[in-house]
Amino acid sequence: MAKLTTDVLVVGAGPAGLTAAASLARLGVPSLTVTKYGGTADSPRAHITNQRAVEIFRDLGIEDRVMRRALPQHLMGKQVFATSFAGREISRMMTWGTGEDRIADYRTASPCEMCNAPQHVLEPILLDAARGFGADVRFDHEVVGIRQTDDCVVTSVRNRVDGSELEIVSRYAIGCDGARTIVGENGDFRFEGTSGLANAITVWIEADLTKYTQHRSGALFFTCRPGSEDVFSIWTCVEPWTEWSTIFIRHGGAASETSEETVLARVRAAVGDPDVPIKIKKISEWQFNHVVAGRYRDRRLFLAGDAAHRHPPANGLGSNTSIQDTYNLAWKLALVTSGKAGESLLDSYHEERQPVGRQVVDRANKSVGEMFPYIEALGFRPDQNPDDAEAILERIFGPDGEETRQAMMHGLETMNWQFNAHGVELGQRYQSSAVIGDGTPFPAYDRDPELYYHPTSHPGAPLPHVWLEHDAQPLSSLDLCRYDGFTLLTGIGGDAWRDAAQRVSETTGVGITPLVIGLGQVHNDVLGEWMKRREISDCGCLLVRPDRIVAWRSPGMVEDPLGALDDVMRQILGRAA
Repeated sequence: MAKLTTDVLVVGAGPAGLTAAASLARLGVPSLTVTKYGGTADSPRAHITNQRAVEIFRDLGIEDRVMRRALPQHLMGKQVFATSFAGREISRMMTWGTGEDRIADYRTASPCEMCNAPQHVLEPILLDAARGFGADVRFDHEVVGIRQTDDCVVTSVRNRVDGSELEIVSRYAIGCDGARTIVGENGDFRFEGTSGLANAITVWIEADLTKYTQHRSGALFFTCRPGSEDVFSIWTCVEPWTEWSTIFIRHGGAASETSEETVLARVRAAVGDPDVPIKIKKISEWQFNHVVAGRYRDRRLFLAGDAAHRHPPANGLGSNTSIQDTYNLAWKLALVTSGKAGESLLDSYHEERQPVGRQVVDRANKSVGEMFPYIEALGFRPDQNPDDAEAILERIFGPDGEETRQAMMHGLETMNWQFNAHGVELGQRYQSSAVIGDGTPFPAYDRDPELYYHPTSHPGAPLPHVWLEHDAQPLSSLDLCRYDGFTLLTGIGGDAWRDAAQRVSETTGVGITPLVIGLGQVHNDVLGEWMKRREISDCGCLLVRPDRIVAWRSPGMVEDPLGALDDVMRQILGRAA
C-alpha cells in the first residue's frame, strides 16, 4: 500500500471542500483533497449565493468568473406564485433584496452582489482556483477508514478506478463529505436534531419557458394548483429561461413515486402548456432534516458543510454556510501548522461556526413552516375537483375574497424571513478565544436582526464595507485586508499603532499590515462613510483577521500601544507572552 503524508486532509470536494482546498493552497499549507465522486457536481443542487460567499470568491480572485456564469441579482427578484407557468398568476413578491424597500440595504452592505450560481456551475470554478493555487484534488478516491492518534490522522483511501489503496497520514483532517460523513461517523461527534421530517424530489429539467418568465424574471417560480397532490413545486432557474431545477413536495411530506412517466406528468401540470417540449435530465430524492453537530472539532478532526449542518434549502443558506465554514478554518490551520499559533486557536472554529450552523438549521426549518399560512389562505387541497378549483380562484379574485387576499398578503409578508433575510445572510457575530473584546457589548439591534444586517466594528463582527478611493479608483474597505496575515486599520494620528504593528509582526512572526484610512490619505475616506461606520476615533485602531472579522479594537490611543497589541496578538494566537 502506497503511503503519503501531508499537513491537512480534506475529505469531500463540494463547496466546503473546494473552498478549503483553495484557501489552504493559497496559504502554502501542504494538503490533499479526496472525494469518492468522479468529478464536480453533476446537477444544479444549491444555487442561491449570498453576498458573504461572493466576498470570499472576491478574495480568492474568482468573483468575476462566478458572476459571468450566474443569474445576476437584478434578474432574481420577481418571485411568482401561479397555478402554472401558463396559468393564472395568484401573487408576486420581490425577493433577494431587489425590492425598492430593500435594495439600498443590500447595496450598502457589501461590495459584492448576491447571485444565483448553480452548484454544477460553481464547483468547476472553485476547482480551477484551487488547482491554480497548487492544490492536489483527487477524484475517485474514497475514504474507507479514518482514525486519529495523539499525533496524527491515519486515513485509508481506495482508488475507485483501479482498486489501489493509499494510506494518508496527516496532522489534521476536515470532513466536508456531506450528510453521510465518514469523518463524522469515525470521530467522536454527536449530532443533535431530527432527520427524515418530510420527503421531496428534485427534477432537473430542460424546458423553454421564456415567454412565461422573461418579463417577470426571478430565481424562483412557485406553482400551486387546487386538486394537486403537490403542495407546490418550486422552480429554480438554472439557465435563463430554458433550464430548471424543480422541487416537488406532496401534501403531508409523503414520499413520491420517481418513475420518469409519473414525474413528467407532474412537470407538465406545473408548466400548463402541452406544446412546450420537456426533457428530464435527472430525478433526485431527498428528505428534510433538522440536524447540527454538537461539536465541530474532535481533536484533529473537523466537520464542515453538510457534514456539520443539514437542513432544508429554504433561505438558500446551505452552500453559503459551507463555504464560510472552511474559509474560517483555513487561516487558523495555516498558523498552527506553521508553528506560529497554538492549538487553542483551532478551538475557535467550533466556538464561532457551530452557533452559526445551529442558527441556519433552525432558520431554514422555521422558514418552511412559515410558508404554510400563505398556502392555507389559498385553500388548495388534493381532493378538489375542477369546479372546486374554479370556485376558489373566483373567490380569490372576486368581490367576496378580501379576507382571503388579506390572509395571502400576510402569508407573503411572513416569507420575507426566508427570501429577504439579510441579517441571517450577513449578520454573524462571533464570540471566541480568537476575538478579544473591548469591554463593551455588541450594539443593540434597531431593526429586526434576521431581516436586516447591522454592520458594526465591534470585535467578532465582519469588517464593515464602505467605498474608499485609492489611486483615483474606488476600493472597498474589505479589499484592504490581507488573506495571509492580519490588517491593522487606523486613522490620521494613529502613527503609534503603525509602529506597534511593525514591531509585533517581527516578534510574533505573523504579519500585521498597518493602513491609514482618512480624508485626504492614501486610502481616502472622501465620502466620509468610514468615519460613520468605524466606531473608533482617528487615533484608534481595528485589528482585522485574515477572514475579515474584527479581532480587536481600541477606540482611541492607549498609553502603551506596543504592549497592548502584542498582548492581544498573543492571546489570539494562543502563545504565552
